[in-house]
Amino acid sequence: MMLLHHLVTELPNSLPLEAPPVEVTKGLNKVLDWVKWIAYLVCALGIIIAGGMMAIGQRRGEGGEHAARLGWVLAACIVIGAATALVDALK
Repeated sequence: MMLLHHLVTELPNSLPLEAPPVEVTKGLNKVLDWVKWIAYLVCALGIIIAGGMMAIGQRRGEGGEHAARLGWVLAACIVIGAATALVDALK
Protein backbone atom coordinates (compact mmCIF):
# COMPACT_ATOMS: atom_id res chain seq x y z
CA MET A 1 0.00 0.00 0.00
CA MET A 2 2.86 2.35 0.76
CA LEU A 3 4.39 1.63 -2.64
CA LEU A 4 1.15 2.56 -4.39
CA HIS A 5 0.92 5.78 -2.41
CA HIS A 6 4.52 6.60 -3.28
CA LEU A 7 3.94 5.95 -6.99
CA VAL A 8 0.78 8.05 -7.10
CA THR A 9 2.44 11.02 -5.39
CA GLU A 10 5.34 10.89 -7.87
CA LEU A 11 3.10 11.25 -10.93
CA PRO A 12 3.47 14.59 -12.69
CA ASN A 13 0.55 16.99 -12.43
CA SER A 14 -0.45 18.02 -15.94
CA LEU A 15 -3.31 20.24 -14.80
CA PRO A 16 -4.57 22.84 -15.55
CA LEU A 17 -5.26 22.11 -19.20
CA GLU A 18 -5.87 24.97 -21.60
CA ALA A 19 -8.73 24.95 -24.06
CA PRO A 20 -7.83 25.17 -27.75
CA PRO A 21 -8.34 28.51 -29.49
CA VAL A 22 -11.87 29.47 -30.54
CA GLU A 23 -10.87 29.50 -34.22
CA VAL A 24 -9.97 25.82 -34.06
CA THR A 25 -13.06 24.69 -32.16
CA LYS A 26 -15.40 26.78 -34.33
CA GLY A 27 -14.25 25.00 -37.50
CA LEU A 28 -14.25 21.61 -35.81
CA ASN A 29 -17.79 22.12 -34.53
CA LYS A 30 -18.95 23.04 -38.03
CA VAL A 31 -17.42 19.85 -39.46
CA LEU A 32 -18.99 17.75 -36.68
CA ASP A 33 -22.40 19.31 -37.35
CA TRP A 34 -22.14 18.51 -41.06
CA VAL A 35 -21.11 14.91 -40.32
CA LYS A 36 -23.98 14.56 -37.85
CA TRP A 37 -26.61 15.69 -40.35
CA ILE A 38 -25.15 13.55 -43.13
CA ALA A 39 -25.32 10.55 -40.78
CA TYR A 40 -28.97 11.35 -40.00
CA LEU A 41 -29.71 11.58 -43.72
CA VAL A 42 -28.04 8.21 -44.33
CA CYS A 43 -30.15 6.71 -41.53
CA ALA A 44 -33.36 8.04 -43.06
CA LEU A 45 -32.38 6.76 -46.51
CA GLY A 46 -31.48 3.38 -45.04
CA ILE A 47 -34.90 3.06 -43.42
CA ILE A 48 -36.65 4.04 -46.66
CA ILE A 49 -34.58 1.61 -48.73
CA ALA A 50 -35.08 -1.24 -46.24
CA GLY A 51 -38.83 -0.56 -46.21
CA GLY A 52 -38.96 -0.55 -50.00
CA MET A 53 -37.06 -3.82 -50.17
CA MET A 54 -39.49 -5.30 -47.64
CA ALA A 55 -42.44 -4.21 -49.80
CA ILE A 56 -40.91 -5.72 -52.94
CA GLY A 57 -39.95 -8.89 -51.07
CA GLN A 58 -43.46 -9.23 -49.64
CA ARG A 59 -44.85 -9.51 -53.15
CA ARG A 60 -42.37 -12.32 -53.82
CA GLY A 61 -43.05 -14.02 -50.49
CA GLU A 62 -39.71 -13.03 -48.91
CA GLY A 63 -40.91 -10.29 -46.54
CA GLY A 64 -39.54 -11.81 -43.34
CA GLU A 65 -36.00 -11.98 -44.62
CA HIS A 66 -35.87 -8.24 -45.14
CA ALA A 67 -37.16 -7.52 -41.64
CA ALA A 68 -33.71 -8.39 -40.29
CA ARG A 69 -32.19 -5.77 -42.59
CA LEU A 70 -34.57 -3.16 -41.16
CA GLY A 71 -33.52 -4.22 -37.66
CA TRP A 72 -29.86 -3.67 -38.51
CA VAL A 73 -30.63 -0.26 -40.00
CA LEU A 74 -32.56 0.76 -36.89
CA ALA A 75 -29.72 -0.48 -34.67
CA ALA A 76 -27.30 1.64 -36.70
CA CYS A 77 -29.60 4.64 -36.24
CA ILE A 78 -29.53 4.11 -32.48
CA VAL A 79 -25.73 3.92 -32.45
CA ILE A 80 -25.42 7.08 -34.57
CA GLY A 81 -27.92 8.90 -32.37
CA ALA A 82 -26.05 7.92 -29.22
CA ALA A 83 -22.71 8.91 -30.73
CA THR A 84 -23.97 12.33 -31.80
CA ALA A 85 -25.48 12.92 -28.36
CA LEU A 86 -22.13 12.06 -26.79
CA VAL A 87 -20.24 14.38 -29.13
CA ASP A 88 -22.74 17.20 -28.51
CA ALA A 89 -22.29 16.74 -24.76
CA LEU A 90 -18.52 17.09 -25.14
CA LYS A 91 -18.70 20.32 -27.17
